[in-house]
Amino acid sequence: MKKLLALLLALTMVVALCACGQTAKKDEGPHIGIVTGSVSQSEDDRRGAEAFQAKYGEDMVKLAIYPDNFTEELETTIQTIVNLSDDPQMKAIIVNQAVPGTAEAFRQIKEKRPDILCIAGESHEDIALIESAADLTTNNDFVARGYLMIRTAHEMGCDTFVHISFPRHMSYETMSRRVAVMKAACEEFGMEFVLETAPDPTTDVGVAGAQAYILEKAPEWIEKYGKNSAYFCTNDAHTEPLLKQLLAYGGCFVEADLPSPLMGYPGALGIDLTAEAGDFPAILKKVESAVCEKGGADRFGTWAYSYGYTLSAGLAEHALNVINGKSELCDLDDISSAFSVYSPGAEWNGSAFTNAETGVKSEKFFLIYQDTYIMGNPGHYMGSTSIEVPEKYFTVK
Repeated sequence: MKKLLALLLALTMVVALCACGQTAKKDEGPHIGIVTGSVSQSEDDRRGAEAFQAKYGEDMVKLAIYPDNFTEELETTIQTIVNLSDDPQMKAIIVNQAVPGTAEAFRQIKEKRPDILCIAGESHEDIALIESAADLTTNNDFVARGYLMIRTAHEMGCDTFVHISFPRHMSYETMSRRVAVMKAACEEFGMEFVLETAPDPTTDVGVAGAQAYILEKAPEWIEKYGKNSAYFCTNDAHTEPLLKQLLAYGGCFVEADLPSPLMGYPGALGIDLTAEAGDFPAILKKVESAVCEKGGADRFGTWAYSYGYTLSAGLAEHALNVINGKSELCDLDDISSAFSVYSPGAEWNGSAFTNAETGVKSEKFFLIYQDTYIMGNPGHYMGSTSIEVPEKYFTVK
């Protein structure tokens, strides 16, 4: 009898331990995956993903990196995103930037795991394509910003706006529409609009070759268009050499394509921001001081908080809020609230994407932007988020 009781007790303990193990596994909570480019291609995007992971832990947040040459390694890019869905506890996957292949990856994920939220940040694919696969997409507001950047350049005293890009980017609807908006705004403000071409860093020339081209050509552009010209480039890799030459030879810079005080400025200025890592007010202060020391006061701008950083962390925060029943997936106010967690004090604005052909607003594709900060003594915000963009610009194409 004693042996039987002992056996029953042992079995009870085993069952209890198994139950506890199952409970512990169940209570681990949802997993969230974030896919970004590498530090060399899009450092801010990656740092934002790391910040979210640091906040919630590696057990909950899974990170992945797509190839630098994503245009040539499409299958690898797709598989990198899809692999995250193999985790049975995965509940949301965010891709920032959503490079070509993201829509196909989301489609494959939905086929086997329709419960996973698929969220695209800064999509490089056609809007109709990414909309067909993603549950939510947020891009920088290429319409409102196309107008506001020209308006800001005009207020800075510029008479010419120089747009630098290459055919791959100009094939994107978002970027080609922004060019159309910029042209129309330049006409409104009596400015000249100029298109210049530079090498695509994803081609054989690579990042080094593309940057060398900008270093060589920027002084020629400044001489040609004058020091009251403002410059804008669509590629992150072009930003640092462009800023370096503008600081050396003259010209103005309203903000980067994906704005941040970390976008191009540290390298162009030769400053170390290791001690300020993650502290954007401190980063902005140090960058601003260095810009002013080089004579760039009132000629160089940015967003106070990194767009790429905020997008990676903010979209993940929003996904978690949705999973926990605290937010609605396609509510712009809820999205902005999640972004504000990683950009305290910054003003955000935006709207649903409007189809230029039909005038119909999207229900799950949103355009967002932050107020522009011009560095100087003292620096100041331009109040961009409170300016009403004329309605006609939302259907310019």
